[in-house]
Amino acid sequence: MDKPWKISRGPIAATELDVEKANAINVLLMRPVGVLPAKAGDPVLPFAVGLFNELRPLLKPDAGVTTLRRATAAYVHCRRYYFASAQPDSMRHSLDGEPVEPLASEDRLVAQKRFLSLKQTTGKTDAPEQTAPVLAPLLSKSEQIRAALLGKKGTPPARA
Repeated sequence: MDKPWKISRGPIAATELDVEKANAINVLLMRPVGVLPAKAGDPVLPFAVGLFNELRPLLKPDAGVTTLRRATAAYVHCRRYYFASAQPDSMRHSLDGEPVEPLASEDRLVAQKRFLSLKQTTGKTDAPEQTAPVLAPLLSKSEQIRAALLGKKGTPPARA
């Protein structure tokens, strides 16, 4: 995989988690910025190079730069941000959400590799959760106590 993708998936829609991460950034700023999604379904927009330096002057006096850096990192290092950045027609955006320049093919390739890596990692951790859990038979409290005392967890003792 040493060539960037050629087929675009169009705008990549933000999920609730993406919006939460965006809100974590906006809470630290004196005003919300247009480059971040405001609701689920809004497009995930790749940042212009140096955008963090434009965010810093908007930082609230009681908020720390390190906190802003961490919140921004959490947003830009997520799977959907990489997916949006890897698209062949992806553009970098200003604070107000206006397109500034296309992403360089090298940057798109890096985003593509990171997206696929995160997708593979997430897929491995999601796999056990997708299997249907085996439900234990419903037991009354007294049956659970008897089963535990008799060492037969999950099965009620035979009734005489």
